[in-house]
Amino acid sequence: MHLPPAERRAPRLIIGIGNPSRGDDALGPLLVERLAGRLGPEVELLTDFQLQVEYVLDLAGRQEVVIVDAAASGTAPFRFEPVAAAEDVTFTTHSLSPSALLTAYRRHYDAPPPPCHVLAIRGYDFALGQPLSVQALANLETAVRFMLGHAGR
Repeated sequence: MHLPPAERRAPRLIIGIGNPSRGDDALGPLLVERLAGRLGPEVELLTDFQLQVEYVLDLAGRQEVVIVDAAASGTAPFRFEPVAAAEDVTFTTHSLSPSALLTAYRRHYDAPPPPCHVLAIRGYDFALGQPLSVQALANLETAVRFMLGHAGR
């Protein structure tokens, strides 16, 4: 399949994934919420509970994609790393990893996916019904400042 005709879409896409009902898992959607109205028309913002194969269509025609998610371990306040298409055992029709999404894009369009980064914001408490932890809130605010600078360049 070939790439769709050029559409009038923002060259950058930021997708915040996570479950707002599970404490620090809300970090991805909360970052997108805090960016809303603060970036120009060159950036589109989306949120969801998890990545779905349908996002392949949203990636088409982009110059950059950033996927924002909470990280249960690793560096605080966040990691910002490129991600590449790769075979992934988590690939299903209901949820996929960022690398599996890029692989699905490559297969669907028979073309390389757009450059993609993952912004993994360090979280600490992912229990159902819990509010955002104090540490995660501080990490979120640092990540928002970073993304305002990154997406605004």
